[in-house]
Amino acid sequence: MTEHSLVVPRTARYYTLGTPSDEVQDLWIVCHGYGQLARYFLRHFSVLDNGKTVVVAPEALSRFYLDGFSGRVGATWMTKEDRLSEIEDQAAYLNLLLHELLQQLPKNVRVTVLGFSQGGATVSRWLATESIPVHRLILWAASFPEDIDFAMGKAAFAGLPVAMVYGTQDEFITQQALDRKQQLMAQLDISPRIYTFEGGHTLHLETLQLINAQL
Repeated sequence: MTEHSLVVPRTARYYTLGTPSDEVQDLWIVCHGYGQLARYFLRHFSVLDNGKTVVVAPEALSRFYLDGFSGRVGATWMTKEDRLSEIEDQAAYLNLLLHELLQQLPKNVRVTVLGFSQGGATVSRWLATESIPVHRLILWAASFPEDIDFAMGKAAFAGLPVAMVYGTQDEFITQQALDRKQQLMAQLDISPRIYTFEGGHTLHLETLQLINAQL
């Protein structure tokens, strides 16, 4: 048996807050976590919708039923199956989306990328493999991937302000995981600003506003 691959067109869905115009100063690309949908995830960022900001939530390309064979649907960025192709497809998708958005915005727009949970690993891989015009990176309740090419990653992350955010009651964040994440970042010469809040595996409005003001 021989495995083959075929590149095919896909329809990718994304949602936006704000309207592109010459007045826009900030563009946010926010990537959801495992089992989420972009339209619900984007609601957490309504506080940023101030007339000078556009927030864009791309949705992962693979969807599935969260429980059985019907009912609520979620999306996932990737699984362990054919993972290298999945990573390439993610990068191509996000590159195309960012290019499309930047064509509609002022040349000096500030680009912030936020990845929540599984979305954090997704955006980290994306930024590590390309020369992306990004000004800030926020990894929220996210595991920093161990499969990043560290030689390329050092150049990609050089000088990029990074925030690492988690809730103190997040059941998926252990001290061991935090230590490992910081070790991996240190290999890339990343010194993230750490933000915590009282809460679990979720976004937190006041912390989001604080990061936006400080990072």
